[in-house]
Amino acid sequence: MHKYLRAIGFSSLTDRKQLKELLTDVVMNSDSRAYTTNSENVILGEFCKNFAGGMGIAVCGDFDDDDKFIYDYYYPYLVGSGITSYEDVSVERHAAKDSYAGICDDIKVGISLIFYLRNMIPYVKAQSTGKLPVKGTSLTLSALSISGTVMMPIMKDELQKERVKRDSMNRSNLIAAARKGDEDAIETLTLEDMDMYTTISRKIQKEDIFSLVDTYFMPYGVECDQYSVLGEIVAMRLVTNQLTGEKIYLLTICCNELTFDVCINIIDLFGEPQVGRRFKGVIWLQGYINFPEEP
Repeated sequence: MHKYLRAIGFSSLTDRKQLKELLTDVVMNSDSRAYTTNSENVILGEFCKNFAGGMGIAVCGDFDDDDKFIYDYYYPYLVGSGITSYEDVSVERHAAKDSYAGICDDIKVGISLIFYLRNMIPYVKAQSTGKLPVKGTSLTLSALSISGTVMMPIMKDELQKERVKRDSMNRSNLIAAARKGDEDAIETLTLEDMDMYTTISRKIQKEDIFSLVDTYFMPYGVECDQYSVLGEIVAMRLVTNQLTGEKIYLLTICCNELTFDVCINIIDLFGEPQVGRRFKGVIWLQGYINFPEEP
């Protein structure tokens, strides 16, 4: 049973027989389906069905010589909105199955973002036809969460907001220069990190850590596509799973200057989300590579 099924409104699904019936329904009554042939001339298929506001289940597999679909794996998904990053993305196949992980080095985060690739079929198609690497792509991130907390924001006036934005832009420029081998930029970043560590170490003795740290994006656990995040809620809505009737919060959060959507079951979220408040939780990160349309 997939751990993140409850994030899209299937918290009561525990029986394998019910799961099999659900996956059969996804294949037989899918909202979208995609096919392609890989480099080994095997026809791959992906069937997707939405159950609530862009959230649903995808069933993946291949077809045998008699054109019969053979189920391989499934996963819950959330269709993200907007563009999260324009940085280049590299993709690697998982060892156990024909699914893929994407890696994006966005300087705004400071770490390599590893995510579960949602649009596997277009990537395999481009790979098998020799069109990789594809130029001019963008990335839309989304995430599923099964544990989250709503926190109050840190109060800032307009001058403080402008200073934070300016400092963030300067840091991004320094990181970009450091990647190209600029020794002065590397030294400046090192000194800034040392100063920040000293300041926080001094303040944390008397102040709460979440009054000092406004946002963060950190790897969580041993699985490379799961993260612990803290970000500002910039938009939200409540949707209902059409099959189970469970309520799900769809939050758009800004975390380390990355904006992406997160869905979480109402029973797994502690607190009442509002625009301006902060979301803190553990997420499973998914990504959709927006390939440019062919002329």
